[in-house]
Amino acid sequence: MSADETGTARDDFIDAALFLGMHSADDTVRVAAKAFFVRHLDGHVVMSLEQVGRCDDVIWGYSRELQDLYYPFMDHLHTVMDISREGYDRADVHLALSDTDTPRQLLFIDRMLLGQVINRKGLLHTVGPRSAAFDGLPVRTVTDWPVGQPEPAFPEPLERLYRESLALRLPVGTGALSQGV
Repeated sequence: MSADETGTARDDFIDAALFLGMHSADDTVRVAAKAFFVRHLDGHVVMSLEQVGRCDDVIWGYSRELQDLYYPFMDHLHTVMDISREGYDRADVHLALSDTDTPRQLLFIDRMLLGQVINRKGLLHTVGPRSAAFDGLPVRTVTDWPVGQPEPAFPEPLERLYRESLALRLPVGTGALSQGV
């Protein structure tokens, strides 16, 4: 959980861009995304079922061999970290369709996600160039990792699985990391 400016606790939401960012070909993005998960490993985060599916959709586009190296890490992370995977409810959808709560220029998938975040009084954490479109919304961009800083590590065996999963690296500027996948 995060605290907003008033000190009120809010649920931390994550999107596919942040999750897949851990496998970005850009190391500043990759390590920043990884650092988020290392810091939140003992906490609680929320991820919409649609965002989980977007991650799978990207990974399923790669060879079986790369998937076999990627999924043990992802499976273990989803087991040891409290990631609540939640579907949209009627109020989430209502806010997504509202022009006053979610700007019309956003992609519909982002409006749906933000409808869920706003309805549940959460804070969305994301990474990548699309974050500029979220100005004024309850969204925090994970900033690039400073060059020269040591990379944070997961506890074992998660770190070993992560290192093995890095056989799969997602190109920068592709749909996988540029528009939330």
